[in-house]
Amino acid sequence: MFCIGKPSPLAQTLLEVTQKAMLLGIAEVKPGARIGDIGAAIQTYAEACGFSVVRDLVGHGVGRQFHPEPQIPHYGTRGKGLKLRPGMVFTIEPMLTAGSHQVNTLGDRWTIVTQDLHISAQFEHTVAVTETGVEILTQM
Repeated sequence: MFCIGKPSPLAQTLLEVTQKAMLLGIAEVKPGARIGDIGAAIQTYAEACGFSVVRDLVGHGVGRQFHPEPQIPHYGTRGKGLKLRPGMVFTIEPMLTAGSHQVNTLGDRWTIVTQDLHISAQFEHTVAVTETGVEILTQM
C-alpha cells in the first residue's frame, strides 16, 4: 500500500492504523493460538481508532490453489476458530475503511469499493507458524 501524492490527514491515519492492525494480528500467531485471536486483535484496534473492518475479504492459506483454506477473518472472537500449529502458512491482510464495512465488487470481478464510497486501506503479509511463534515470509 502506498500513496500517490500527499494523503489527507484522514487517509494518513487510516494507513497507519491499518498497518498497525495487521502487525497486531501477526503478533497473535503462535502454536496453540486460534484464528479468532488474530481477527479479534485487528478488529479491537481498528474499531477503537474509529475505523471499520471489511468482512467480505479475508486472509487465506497459501498453496497450489488460489486462496485455499484456512480463511483468516480480520474480525472475530478470541479463543474461537481453528487452532494454529507449526507449518501453517497463510496471509493476514486486513482492509479497513473510514465508513461502513460493506463493499461491492465491480464488473471486472476484481475491483472492490466500499458501498458508501469512503476511503479504505489494506496491507498484507504472508506468515508461517513456527515452533516458537511466527515468521513473516514477505518481510522486506
